Amino acid sequence: MTRRMEREEVLVPADVPPGRRWDYQENYLKITRESGRLMLFAGDQKVEHLNRDFSGPGISSEDGDPEHLFRIADRGKIGVFAAQLGLIARYGMDYPRVPYLVKLNSKTDLVKADQRDPISRQLVEVSQVEEFARESGLAVLGVGYTVYLGSEYEAEMLREAAQIVLQAHRRGLITVLWIYPRGKAVRDERDPQLIAGATGVAAALGSDFVKVNYPRKEGARSELMFKEAVAAGGRTKVVCAGGSSRDPESFLKELHDQIHISGAAGNATGRNIHQKNLKEAVRMCDAISAITVEDRSVEEALRIFEGD
Repeated sequence: MTRRMEREEVLVPADVPPGRRWDYQENYLKITRESGRLMLFAGDQKVEHLNRDFSGPGISSEDGDPEHLFRIADRGKIGVFAAQLGLIARYGMDYPRVPYLVKLNSKTDLVKADQRDPISRQLVEVSQVEEFARESGLAVLGVGYTVYLGSEYEAEMLREAAQIVLQAHRRGLITVLWIYPRGKAVRDERDPQLIAGATGVAAALGSDFVKVNYPRKEGARSELMFKEAVAAGGRTKVVCAGGSSRDPESFLKELHDQIHISGAAGNATGRNIHQKNLKEAVRMCDAISAITVEDRSVEEALRIFEGD
């Protein structure tokens, strides 16, 4: 079991004003379940991947209903549920116990990178998120934003990301940046040095966490290559995208390696959770949380998923 993190152990960035330090520490402890590690349940794919992630072979029919995401977040052991503000506004009043992270930008993947370099602009302001949280009474712990590094439009996204981190910290909110190298200038999105570059950019922008893809290179071990990305992030903690659905055992084994070999600080998982029926999805949340937050073994986590 991981040792419970105390409030004074939370490193508060210098851009958090004195009057919001307590809020930042409280949000950090909640979002990491007092472990310092992040178990992020990603529900932003309704825009990013349209409906193909929610309907089709191997996907539970329950996943067709957006409320499925909220039912999972309400019952599973998660650190935070990430979704767009509009989706949270439509369902959040029925799920007030769920800890939320508002994804501030999103785009579909209809226009491919070989047609036009990707750009994803901010949809709502941090001040609007703060106002929404205050008026709704929902537990909004942080905000997230995606940057496509290497796109010809990266300068616009980098500026928005920098402003979002600053504005969020000034309100005591936690920040998570999704950073993906993508565009015509990017030859290999999974190149380990390029992914390490992405975590370094997140550190330079001052984010608390950065979500990146797991590196892949023929003949090399991803869990060893990923150490470079964790080191490059410094005090910005690195979490891995969950990717497409696969068998629970291989997913949990890879997650365990990311944390205990590479030094990652958690995960950001969507499809490997929500494409299952509610009972299995909740057990998968609990299994992932067991490894991420509770320092349990792969075998223990697998037993949790299997309902033993």
